[in-house]
Amino acid sequence: MTYSKLIAGTMTWGVWGKSLLKNDMIAILKHGVSENITTFDHADIYGGYTTETEFGQAFKDSGIYREDVQFISKCGIQYMSANRKNVVKHYNYSKDYIIWSVEASLKNLQTDYLDTLLLHRPSPLMQPDEISEAIITLKNSGKIKHFGVSNFTASQMDLISKNVQIDVNQIEFSLTKHDAIHDGTLDYMMVNNIKPMAWSPLGSVFKEETAQSLRIKNQLEILSEKYQATADQLLLAWILKHPSGIIPVIGTTNMERMTAAQQATKIDLETEDWFLILVASQGHKVP
Repeated sequence: MTYSKLIAGTMTWGVWGKSLLKNDMIAILKHGVSENITTFDHADIYGGYTTETEFGQAFKDSGIYREDVQFISKCGIQYMSANRKNVVKHYNYSKDYIIWSVEASLKNLQTDYLDTLLLHRPSPLMQPDEISEAIITLKNSGKIKHFGVSNFTASQMDLISKNVQIDVNQIEFSLTKHDAIHDGTLDYMMVNNIKPMAWSPLGSVFKEETAQSLRIKNQLEILSEKYQATADQLLLAWILKHPSGIIPVIGTTNMERMTAAQQATKIDLETEDWFLILVASQGHKVP
């Protein structure tokens, strides 16, 4: 598996966020590739099932070679939208649906294959044998190269990996949401060679004015001079330091911020500084 050190998340590229025009998407695509951010993270539901199509049209006209980028997409969530006749949010992981959803994503993204397909969220009705049949069919046909999950616990990964290898688990992970360090999730992934990806990697540091966020900002301000880095960059560097090799999924559509984020991959936090940042988040020393 080859992914860039940072992944560009596309959730807000469409109507769920910036409503970018095609030329704007093309510019961001080209800028990302120029900064070695070559992996783009999608889900079929983004934009109420519209963003993949808009991205695909931009990619087609971008002049970027398919082999120079990696596409991730997710399926399974049945969202209430004008484009689906769903009466309640639910999950569908039937063999036929998984295959149909991947084929729809390929058409929308204007590509012949996904580098990685993820099951978007765990369902209480998952049938591991049926899921594995779908994944094996998709791999054998060349429509997906790798398979993974998103927001799955260790036991849920065990359930799904009965007959098929899980390569990726994309989880919510940040300095303010780091349960995966303590609950065994990251340990499990390291033991089983599953690549962690982190959505919402900046957490709530800049979204909420709390005692925790103030402690974090104060500590990052002290370290920013030492590392000649911004608070955003240090938050990403903190994630990148973890030995499991977590890849942050950044959601910005601002090209300057993409460039700044990429600089975080060059920061190697000293061990004590990593713990200073963790303690600032927790509000107490480690056990």
